[in-house]
Order: sequence, then C-alpha cells, then structure tokens
Amino acid sequence: MTLIYFILVLGIIILIHEFGHYFFAKRSGIYVYEFSIGMGPRIFKWTRKNDETEYSIRLIPIGGFVQMAGEEIEDDPNVPKNKKFSTKIFGQKFMTVIAGIMNNFILAIVLLFFLALFNGAPQNKALVGEVSKDMPAYAAGLQEGDRILKINDKKADSYDIFALELQVNSGKTITLEVDRNGVTETVTITPKKVVEDDNEVYRYGFALNDEVKTGFFASLKYAFTKTLSLLYQMVLTIFYLVTGTLGLKSFSGPVGIYNIVGQAASTGFWSLVSLTALLSINVGFINLLPLPAFDGGRLLFVIIEKLSGKRVDPKLENTIHSIGFFLLMALMLLITYNDIVRLIK
Repeated sequence: MTLIYFILVLGIIILIHEFGHYFFAKRSGIYVYEFSIGMGPRIFKWTRKNDETEYSIRLIPIGGFVQMAGEEIEDDPNVPKNKKFSTKIFGQKFMTVIAGIMNNFILAIVLLFFLALFNGAPQNKALVGEVSKDMPAYAAGLQEGDRILKINDKKADSYDIFALELQVNSGKTITLEVDRNGVTETVTITPKKVVEDDNEVYRYGFALNDEVKTGFFASLKYAFTKTLSLLYQMVLTIFYLVTGTLGLKSFSGPVGIYNIVGQAASTGFWSLVSLTALLSINVGFINLLPLPAFDGGRLLFVIIEKLSGKRVDPKLENTIHSIGFFLLMALMLLITYNDIVRLIK
C-alpha cells in the first residue's frame, strides 16, 4: 500500500505540474510532441483524434515532461514555424514555463484549504504546549502557553520557522525569547541526552501546541499563509545549505519520501493530504530556482532572450541543461544513498 500511495502522491503532483506546461503550450499554439508522466521506458501511450500529442505513462514514477517543438537543437521541418516554442512572444514563453510551478502552489493551497475546513485551521504560531517535568525546558522556566518569538536572536514566531531553527540548533543550547501574557521573557535551555530505541538523541522537553480556528475564511487564510510560511522556510533551508549550516544528510530523496509517505498513510488520510501539499510546494519551489534542468533555469534563458533581443544558441542552452540534469541525478543518487543508510540504521 505504501508503494501505491507513493505512486499516487507523486503522480498527482507531477500530473498537475506538467498539465500547467501543457495547458499554456496548447493555449499559445505550440506543437506538443509528448505529455509524459514518469521517466524512463514508456509502458503505455495513447493519442486523441485531431491532436498531435502522444500521452504517455513511463516506468519510473518520478518526474515527467512536456516535449514541445522549438526546444530541440535540430529544427523540425515538419512543424510550422509559428507553432514552435522558440517563435512565441515573451509572455507566451513565460507563462508556458512558469505554469507548472503555479499549478503546484495552487494544488497545495486547495489541499490545505480542505484540510483546514474539515479539521480546523492552525494559526501557525510557535505556542508552547506541554512542558515535561524533570526535563531541561521545565527547569529553565518555560511555561505552557508561552508564545515563542525568537530562538538565538533569530525570528521564529511561526511553527514552520521555529521547527527549522530548532533542527539547525539540534543538540545545542538555545535561548528563547517568549511572550508570556504580554511580557517578554528570556529562557535558556540546554538539551538532555537520552537513549530512545537504542539511539542517543537530545531532548529539550517541550512540545508546540498551535491554536486552531474553524470556518471557511479561517481555512482560506490558513491555506495561503501556510503556503507562504513553507516557502519562506524553504528559502531559509537553501540559505543554510549554501552556508554549510545544514548538510545534504538533512534532505530526503525518493527513498526517504517513500518512507515518509508510508508513515503519513499509517497516520490517516488527512496526514497524506498534508504531505501531498508539502511535497507540491517543494516541487514548485525547487523548480523556481534559476538552475539548469529546472523550470527556473529555462525561465532564466527566456528572460535573457527578452533582455538581449535575440535567441540564445539552442545548442548551448541544451548543453547547459544536460550538464545540469546529470549533476542533478548525481545529487539525487547521493541523497538516496543517505536515505538508505538512515533506513538501515
């Protein structure tokens, strides 16, 4: 069942993403050779009457693509010039490239809205819930109901940002600035090393307990604010990765995601919905980065063409994207290796 959930979750996210590219390509009059879900060998395909596009399902359920005329190195003489991506105006190119990212964010907002509508809308505040006795947080004076404002002088007043900052400072002494009934207090906590499941971990001894509101508008607000909060969290994550604060071992690839999907599914339907929203935001954000092989890299070339007034050499662009793709695959293999090592441990 975990495999089925894994394929279903990734399939939905990829389908929505690629449909964005496909929809705006068709709307702009671009000739689309293939719309594919998955990568690798093709296991199924079909066509529609009066439609040039082949619709494919491929073996590996990670990734997908929309192959359009005008992106290849060798010009296709069988496709009219006015139906090629390269001949379209800036606005049509821009929307065709960015539409997949937009669709990922829209999917996340819709899922988070229904999640909040049926389960209540957390206010995404870093509110202290249970504080365990005989643990460092209790001894330091942290109290239930304290609203965390900062951690080590860095703003962390939302659930998502506090979770990231706590991960960055895992095992270290932290200083929390909290709002306690309108009065700002400072609490310094040194974690306690404990053994859990034969592993040594550091525990501070408190949990967060977010406020929950109900209703249509509260759910709508939550969907947008949660999406923005997670995007900001991802920006910080990239910053911490670049600066070396976080290592690659902090990230998960396909194997890690497979494991997380299984855990979410065992918790319940809404946990799976929440995870799908999170992964959709991840896919949108990663594709927004201006790096080769990502939509952001393709978007960068579209913008360069607009500013320079001439098309970038397609051979050079495809070479750069190919190099980026191979580097991306190497990175994925490294992260997958880390995932497997974690599972074995």
